[in-house]
Amino acid sequence: MGGGGFRMGRKFASGDLQLVILALLVEQPRHGYELIKLLEERSGGFYVPSPGVIYPALTYLEETGLADVESEGTKKLYRITESGRRLVEENRSMIDMTLGKLEKIGAKMAHVRRIFDPESRSSDRDEDVFPEDKSEVAAARMLLRSALRLRYPWSKDEAKRIAGILERAAGEILAGGRSGN
Repeated sequence: MGGGGFRMGRKFASGDLQLVILALLVEQPRHGYELIKLLEERSGGFYVPSPGVIYPALTYLEETGLADVESEGTKKLYRITESGRRLVEENRSMIDMTLGKLEKIGAKMAHVRRIFDPESRSSDRDEDVFPEDKSEVAAARMLLRSALRLRYPWSKDEAKRIAGILERAAGEILAGGRSGN
């Protein structure tokens, strides 16, 4: 995966995708369509591989003896072989890192959806602290949290700037509107 991030356009190099597919086959045998849906789900919709990407990768895995295929009518069920399992174990750290990135992206995508979907806000952690707050304050709190997450990680100077903003806001809240407004 090169520099530790996703590539523009294609999200994976073909070898990386094949390893991820094998790791998913370790969990259980799967059809190509299931693999597409699983990658979409784990990434929160960020990565939805096309059949034109998944099926050639599965064919390669079958041809190289890393996966077996069994026909079920018009569908094919793919299973990992012993040599495929060994390859997964040899590359476990890279696979875990890649799947972790997908899941982190999925969590961020879910968070953004919650911000823009008022019906899903009840799952937000602030609900435990302010259970009755369905107001503009709740929406502003969520927007603030989102802004902080999107800006993170920040430099030392940026951290000082953000802290100053938050301290001023807290001061105005504590003043109860006595700051001249």
